[in-house]
Amino acid sequence: MGKRKMYNTTLDADLIRQVKILAAQLEKRQNDLLEEAIKDLLKKYNLGSN
Repeated sequence: MGKRKMYNTTLDADLIRQVKILAAQLEKRQNDLLEEAIKDLLKKYNLGSN
């Protein structure tokens, strides 16, 4: 993966809450889970590089 860059957006409050809970349960950073989800979405639409 390339250089990291700041990316700000807004998300549904309940979705954020669920990501926070999952991150705590898995002992992972929220950012890591969001990156994983975006990569999965890109693969779904055949746009992922991996």
